Amino acid sequence: MSDTPSSPSPHPVPPSLPAGRFSSREDFRQMVRDAFATAVRDGWQEIVISDANFHDWPLGERSVADLLQEWAHGSRRFTMLAGNFDDVVRRHARFVRWRSTWDHIITCRRSASADPLDIPSVLWSPQWVMHRLDPERCVGVSGPEPERRVLLRETLNEWLRSKSTPGFPASTLGL
Repeated sequence: MSDTPSSPSPHPVPPSLPAGRFSSREDFRQMVRDAFATAVRDGWQEIVISDANFHDWPLGERSVADLLQEWAHGSRRFTMLAGNFDDVVRRHARFVRWRSTWDHIITCRRSASADPLDIPSVLWSPQWVMHRLDPERCVGVSGPEPERRVLLRETLNEWLRSKSTPGFPASTLGL
């Protein structure tokens, strides 16, 4: 037995991800943080996030950027769908830097002509999903149920294939 104290984990171990309804902006933000921490802990291979503008998401927080950095190693895939990425660039500088570094695993799509209320507000993984049914009031549902995950993946695939175009380049090259 060692007398040296163990070093704390760089990220607190998240509780198991919730299943059921949520109805506050802070609950939503905390679930995003916990989902990324779980992705690191459990080695999720793929994450898809979708929102009209990602205004409410905690993507610019140092802890979230650190979690994404830790998660990105290995063969991972990260897909992002938005109406536009203006708020991401303005509000989430750490995420923008992370996105530039990990461009080779990230696909970004935009749907500029879509009604922002039509774009699904979702965090999807093969293990768990979170869906904001009413982004304005931050009301939604989350859970690991296979039916919910399959249905949301089909919805996201439709948006990614036929309702969006490439967007949010990792860098802007001048001529």
